Amino acid sequence: MAPGRVEQDSLGTREVDASAYYGIQTIRARENFPVSGLRISRHLVRSYGYLKLACARANVELGGVDARRGEAIQAAAKELAEGRFADQFLVDVFQAGAGTSTHMNVNEVLANRALEILGKARGDYEELSPNDHVNRGQSTNDTYPSAAQVAVLVAFSELVPAVRILVESLRKKGREFEGLPKAGRTHLKDAMPVSLGAEFHAYASALEHVLEGLPAVERALAEIPLGGSAVGSGINSKPGFRARSVALYAELTGRALVPARDPFETMQSRWPLGAASAWLRALAQELVRIANDLRLLSSGPATGFDEIRLPEIQPGSSIMPAKVNPSAAECLDMVAFHVQGADLATSLAVQAGQLEINVMMPLAAFEILFSAEILTNYLPVFARSCVDGITANGAALERYLLQSTALATVLTPKLGYLKVAEVIHESARTGESVKALLLRHGLLDAAEIERLLGPEALSQLARPVP
Repeated sequence: MAPGRVEQDSLGTREVDASAYYGIQTIRARENFPVSGLRISRHLVRSYGYLKLACARANVELGGVDARRGEAIQAAAKELAEGRFADQFLVDVFQAGAGTSTHMNVNEVLANRALEILGKARGDYEELSPNDHVNRGQSTNDTYPSAAQVAVLVAFSELVPAVRILVESLRKKGREFEGLPKAGRTHLKDAMPVSLGAEFHAYASALEHVLEGLPAVERALAEIPLGGSAVGSGINSKPGFRARSVALYAELTGRALVPARDPFETMQSRWPLGAASAWLRALAQELVRIANDLRLLSSGPATGFDEIRLPEIQPGSSIMPAKVNPSAAECLDMVAFHVQGADLATSLAVQAGQLEINVMMPLAAFEILFSAEILTNYLPVFARSCVDGITANGAALERYLLQSTALATVLTPKLGYLKVAEVIHESARTGESVKALLLRHGLLDAAEIERLLGPEALSQLARPVP
């Protein structure tokens, strides 16, 4: 550590690295919570920067902080919002309740940078204080959830294009495979035909439907408790601070932020974070289903379905030569499993609010932001390394389609349910084809069988009924 400076808080004094922008409370938090080594999201840090910039401007306008100090704080906050000082945030994501440690880390960094801008020494808190000036009219209880909700909005704005990349890859495969009828399966048993293209279009449609549910979540996240101070009353803030700070925060972030309709409710309840996590869970559930279908459809080649072939991106075994696994789909499963586990942790954190505040905000914010990050990182990779390179195994598709006893379902209007069931059971018992049995028993002639079960008919069966 470089030669230190001595800082004081309400518990005493500590030596702080002279080159550091963080201060005494960050030092205490780093010592008290050496849990995971994980640091808060860059989105949360930058969202906090914009929040503090908005609050400093509002305070200068309303007389909460003098212009000299306020302008220095604004300059420091702008730098933080632009990505500077990332190495100054040392507090573990698992920390004291409500996020006070992270909030004070922000306040200390901004105070010491503002002091530097004013030509003063870092740590000269009598001149400019993390609590009295940077934090004027604010508390952890209103700033942390506000910054967290904005951070989630930003993270989701990055995730949505990543989802759309995967949707488009699935759509392209749907168009490519539209003319390939295949055996359908329900309960993993033979069912009526579909087309391979229809399966891929359906995967894309499912993800599009998940995306359609996001605007409601975004509206919930945009209602923020900023200006409520400790419990919602706005204690120690200037009249008009709540509305002005939120308006400035919205302007700076480009988000449609609005003040809380009930400031006491938005201090107590973190349901918008719960809704955000639930949306991520819904997305993850669909991704798991799609990944598992791709793994199943590509299983084999000798002992599985082998209806599609996934790109070979790496060897699959340290002992079996030439074995190649569906590695990209397996990775997607693990990412999505983590997201669903994170949703459980978030739901526990959201329901843990008591009386005037929820102190589990840091956990909820971390889980949502980390989940959004890993999905954003991997979905375009999965689209590129897996979906874009999928090919159809036409021979397997045709073989399974022609062997499917479910095709006899089309005979029901002509022969009746029970008679068709007899034929199917006899085919399964004897190994004789349904077509051969129909001829042998004189139930249909060859022309009728071809009309109902020939290639053109099977292709038509794979299309939706008008």
